[in-house]
Amino acid sequence: MKAMILAAGRGERMRPLTDKCPKPLLKVKGLPLIEYHIKNLVAAGINDIVINYAWLGHQIVDYLGDGERFSANISYSEEASALETAGGIIKALPMLVEQDDDVFVVINGDIYCDYNLKDLPQLSAEFNAHLLLVENPEHNKNGDFQLTQGMLVNPKSNRQETYTFSGIALYRKSFFKQYTTTDHGALLQQTRVQPLAPMLRTGADQNIISASVITSAWTDVGTPERLAKLNTI
Repeated sequence: MKAMILAAGRGERMRPLTDKCPKPLLKVKGLPLIEYHIKNLVAAGINDIVINYAWLGHQIVDYLGDGERFSANISYSEEASALETAGGIIKALPMLVEQDDDVFVVINGDIYCDYNLKDLPQLSAEFNAHLLLVENPEHNKNGDFQLTQGMLVNPKSNRQETYTFSGIALYRKSFFKQYTTTDHGALLQQTRVQPLAPMLRTGADQNIISASVITSAWTDVGTPERLAKLNTI
C-alpha cells in the first residue's frame, strides 16, 4: 500500500507563519509536522509516499528530498495552485494506484497525531473508503459525522454523538472514479479545484464509507495558537 500526504495548502489562517514557510514544515517540538507522518508511515511498513505541493513547495522538496534518509521513497505531485483535498488526490492517483480496487492511505499534512499507523484497519470489500474519526475539538464542537454500526453517517439526530474527521483515511481508487473519467471512459486531466467534503457527504449517503474512532492525541494545526499550545505540551 502507498500513502499520500496532503501538503499543498496555503495555510491562510496560519499567517504570518506561513508567509515564508509551508504549513507542513512548521515545527512541533523541533520537528516539522510532515516529518512525523513520514516516520509513522515508515514504521508501519508504508515506504512509498506521494506528497503534493503548491505554495512554497520547493521548500518541502528541498527538506525531504527523495526520502532516503527516512528509509522512504518519496515522489511529488506538483500543483500550479492548490487543487483542494480531492483535487490533489485525483491528480496524484496515477502515482498511487493502478487498479480500481487498489487501496491507499491519505494523511493531511497539517495535523499532529500520535496514532500508530500499524493499527490501520483493513478496508472491507463492500466499502470504498474508511475514515478515522476523533472526539470533537473545541473549534469543531458540532462535529462532522456520526457513526452507525461501523458506517459513516451524515448527522441526522441531535441525540446521536458526532465526531470530527481526523484527516486520516483509506480510499480505493474507485471512490474517485466518477471524477476522473468522462462518459466515454476516457481519463480526465485533473486541473480543477475539488474539495473532498462534498464527496464524503455523498459517499456517506450511499453507504460506501466505513469509519472508526481513534483516541490518540490529535490536533488540527489550523491556527498559530494551536501550534503554540502543541509546543507547550
